[in-house]
This record gives sequence, structure tokens and C-alpha cells, in this order.
Amino acid sequence: MTVRIERLDPVRVPWSDLRRARGHTVFATPDWLRFLAATQRAEPLVLRLDGDATGWFVGAVVRRGPLRILGSPLPGWTTPAMGFSGVRSEELEAALDAVRRYALLRLGCLHLEVMQDDPVPTSLPPGFHASPFRGYRLGLVADDDALLGAMRAHGRRDVRRSLRNGIVVEEVDPSSDPTFLDEHWAQVSAAFARRGLRPTFPRSRLDALATRLGGTDLVVCLRARTAEGEPAATGIFPGLAGGTAWFWMGGSERRLQALLPNEAMIWHALRAWRDRGATAFDFGGGGTYKAKYGGAPTVRPWLRASALPGADLARTVVRRSVRARQLIRPAPPAGPR
Repeated sequence: MTVRIERLDPVRVPWSDLRRARGHTVFATPDWLRFLAATQRAEPLVLRLDGDATGWFVGAVVRRGPLRILGSPLPGWTTPAMGFSGVRSEELEAALDAVRRYALLRLGCLHLEVMQDDPVPTSLPPGFHASPFRGYRLGLVADDDALLGAMRAHGRRDVRRSLRNGIVVEEVDPSSDPTFLDEHWAQVSAAFARRGLRPTFPRSRLDALATRLGGTDLVVCLRARTAEGEPAATGIFPGLAGGTAWFWMGGSERRLQALLPNEAMIWHALRAWRDRGATAFDFGGGGTYKAKYGGAPTVRPWLRASALPGADLARTVVRRSVRARQLIRPAPPAGPR
């Protein structure tokens, strides 16, 4: 099979066409690429595919020491899925093989990673390995009652209780309300600290997100307040009209969690993105508690290919070292089961 690849200057990319293409995510938009360029020192990459696979591939190239790596995305980017746009499922294997060859031979990259949102590959070309990335996804429906009815019984109960507790949720523009980012960072840091960890990203990443995406139609930032007006929870939810919205990051004040501010915030996020035209809501990886909102379990393969066998081993070592630096103290012992 023959797939022709052309690299485009980002200013020449017909972004409106990509935005309508199947599989396109908010993480493959020019705004998010600028966010990656700022936070990862990454060089954005947009490829047009033609021939036996047609569509687009969006990613970014980074240098780690002497090595060039193509991520679409890479671990640590706080970017769930990029990959291909407009490529049909039956073309995906050929598209992956073509991009692998282009990355290794034309770009001089030693390693390539891809997380594809839709379609998900069912078979892989030679040279690729996959690790499962598990999460939950919910289809967004027009009717509030149907959306609530899709939840599990305890999910509906908790949402209703949060509203009876007087929790009020407001939408915030982080580019004009810097207190939101301060609250969010404090809440997220406290959540990590309870597990003996630091956040997986620096505080400056929130500032970069607010600068590049604040005030756009690509992100919904929410603050949940108590009936007395006290901030109780915050969340950041990027997404695309006509596509998928994502639970990017959330946190809450532990002493106010009995009021269920997270539940009111998620309920608001689901309806806000549905009203903006999103068709699905992805809760992100892990966390079985997310099932209570009605999401179905999903498994997406995180794909990787390397020019040398040792490059994949190096990736594992790097990920483990990042995890080690994240530890701030031994995790507390597990409670009684």
C-alpha cells in the first residue's frame, strides 16, 4: 500500500476542515499545539496523508537530550489523545505504518507514540507495540432527564443531593480570573499530597492553558461554591463542538466534600458541553467512581514504535524516574478492606 505524506506549515493547514473530520480532538487544534509548544518546547507537526489512506496526522516533535521524539501525544503532556483526523478505520493500519516511516526516516526521530481517539486501531503494522489506556465515556443526549437517567442510581442520588446541599456552579474565564487557577492548583496539589505525590505538572502549565485557551470555545472552566459562596471545587474541561469533551483536571476542598461539590460540577460540565454541541464526554483514565455518571468502560491503545529496541526501554526508565520524582513521602497504608 502507498501512502503519500506532505508536511504543512501550520499557517497553511485548513483547520476548519480538520475540525469537522472524524477523530479530531481539541488536543489537535492550533490553540492546543501552541500550549504544547510553550510547555514542552515542542515543534508542532501537521501531516496530510493521501493515497491508500487519506486524512491528517497531528503531533509535535520534542528533543530529549540527543534524541528526537514524535508524540501524538507523549506521557506527561497532560494531553489525552491526538493522532489522526479523517482517516477511516480500514485505512488506519496503513496510515500508522506511513507515519512511523516518516518519523524515523524523514524526521530523524528515534521514537514515536500515538494515542488515537476515533477510530481505534484493531490491528497494528509491524514495529508497533500497544499498552491499554482505560477510562469511561458517556454519549451526550439532548434531554436532561435522559442524561440523568443514564447514570447509576447512586450517581443520580449524589447529583440531586449536591443540589439540595446548595452547591452552585459557575463558569469561569481563567484568563480574567486568576484566583481560579490559584484555587485549582491548591486543590489538585492537596489531592496528590494525600497519596504522597506531587502533581504531574508544574503550576506554570495552568497559566499556559489560561493564556492559550482561556476565553475560547475550546475549554469550560468551572467553580463550585457552597450556599455561603465558599469555593468548594474546580474543574477544567476542554472539548470540541461536534466532538468529544474531556475531564482534564479537577479538585475540591476536602473539608467540603460531604456537600458533594464534585457531583454538581460534573453535572454542570455534562450539560454545558452538550449545549455547546459536543456528542460525547470522556472522563479520562482510571477511577471506577466515574462509572456512576453513566459512562461506559473504554480501552484505547497507547501505541509506540522505536527505531531501536533500547529506545522503548529508555521510555520505561524515563517514566519510572518521573514517577520517583513525583513522590514526596511514602504513601499512607491502605485502610481495612
